[in-house]
Amino acid sequence: MAGKNLYRYPLTSFTDTTDYLQINIVDYVPIGKAGTKTETRTQVTKEDGEGNTTQGKGQGFQLENTSLTGTPGARRNTKKPRETILLPIPSNISDTNASSFGNSRLNSIAGAAAAGVINTIGTGEDFVDNKGNVDITGGLQSFQNAVGNAFSNATTAAGNLDSIRGFVSRFFASAALSQINVNLTPDQILARTTGEILNPNLELLFNGPTLRTFRFSFKFNPRNVDEAKEVKGIIRCLKRNSAPKVEGASVANTFLKTPSVFELTYKQGTDPHSFLNRFKQCFLESVSVNYTGSNTYATYDDGTPVSMIMTLTFKEIEPIYDIDYTDNRNPNYIGPPGPDSAVGGVGY
Repeated sequence: MAGKNLYRYPLTSFTDTTDYLQINIVDYVPIGKAGTKTETRTQVTKEDGEGNTTQGKGQGFQLENTSLTGTPGARRNTKKPRETILLPIPSNISDTNASSFGNSRLNSIAGAAAAGVINTIGTGEDFVDNKGNVDITGGLQSFQNAVGNAFSNATTAAGNLDSIRGFVSRFFASAALSQINVNLTPDQILARTTGEILNPNLELLFNGPTLRTFRFSFKFNPRNVDEAKEVKGIIRCLKRNSAPKVEGASVANTFLKTPSVFELTYKQGTDPHSFLNRFKQCFLESVSVNYTGSNTYATYDDGTPVSMIMTLTFKEIEPIYDIDYTDNRNPNYIGPPGPDSAVGGVGY
């Protein structure tokens, strides 16, 4: 007998104007297995016992587009959901789209030295020839030239040889002092001795994307036995699918499988919400249930708590990219903004 695959709270029917959160649960597919299976045919030659030959086509399958890094914007999984949960729109819904940036410092002497190295090494032809062979001799010569050019460029940037000698001496002074637990940077020594520091040319640089996190709280006040059973099933379903998977009956297996993936959608009736944000596939990081939702322990005759608060923390599997808004060939394309529920609203 097949298990239950649709849960909802409350048990009242959803209409064309009902706003709710739909949670589809699907199996995780690793990036390395997210290729497409395509049929391949090869010529096969057969020879009978009398020396006659015939040609036919053999059939096989191969996995294409297999990758350990994946493609930005490509969905990992489009399978039919194993289980679906329908819940009321939670209170205090929000989204935060962010990228990571960090301070970068590069003084003129170090910058000039780096430029000398980069310009000398160039495209790397001295290290690898046109046939793809590594040239140790050429590489060492290129490295030696790069060091010389780095020193020359640094001297030019410092203004004169005395200046770079001063910088180098303070660098080694800083290293020596660190051996006796005196932590002074070359800039600090320079400031104390000359009243100057090297201009750090401070700049904010892009470090990479971030993954969005969503935290939802739902309050359950089951009004009858059927609704109490439904709440119990919802909590159990979420806990089970957020747990790592073990093959077989023993938890002593060497390998664990990744938990299920969750696909979240704000809905208006049967359509995606016309305004609220969309989601990419998520993992369920935590399931927290407070069984005294009214700050008092109280249960019905069957033991079901009168009031419960369930808190879920989801985290998206992949970042948001600009092509999610602009490229209609992208499976995650959100569509243009507009009043119609068929388009993308505010996007991700």
